Amino acid sequence: MSKTVDTVRELAEPIVEEEGLELVDVEFVKEGPDYYLRVFIDRLDDNPVGLEDCEIVSNRLSERLDEVDPIEGSYILEVSSPGVERPLKKIEDFDRFQGRLAYVKTYAPIDGVKEFTGFIEGREGEQIKLQLKGSDKIIEIPYSGIALARLAVDF
Repeated sequence: MSKTVDTVRELAEPIVEEEGLELVDVEFVKEGPDYYLRVFIDRLDDNPVGLEDCEIVSNRLSERLDEVDPIEGSYILEVSSPGVERPLKKIEDFDRFQGRLAYVKTYAPIDGVKEFTGFIEGREGEQIKLQLKGSDKIIEIPYSGIALARLAVDF
């Protein structure tokens, strides 16, 4: 499925960029008897992704997928916003969302801990700086050591 995701990403990226949007992620998953191709898009400004944005990308991508036909069998195409807990997939995301609350899980423990919630302080090279929530402590996490990162909602 990784090859499918890579192929769809290559097909979707120019379409999304032409619409002035950002491709956040692509998933191809089986749920029950059905396969779902999910494409997550975001705006480059602070405005939320609208239904019209999703519809335009969905229609254009659907046409392109029909032309290239990279997926055997049937699937359901979904184009949507990544939501409020948007994944942080690229190192540049840590620049863009500086000051925002994030949840980060690492492959290996840092000071005995693998899960962190804190405010993105930015980065220096490949090191992500995170001020731990409820503390003045700032930790540095190597970008290559991040298993999962996403924006977090503070309740």
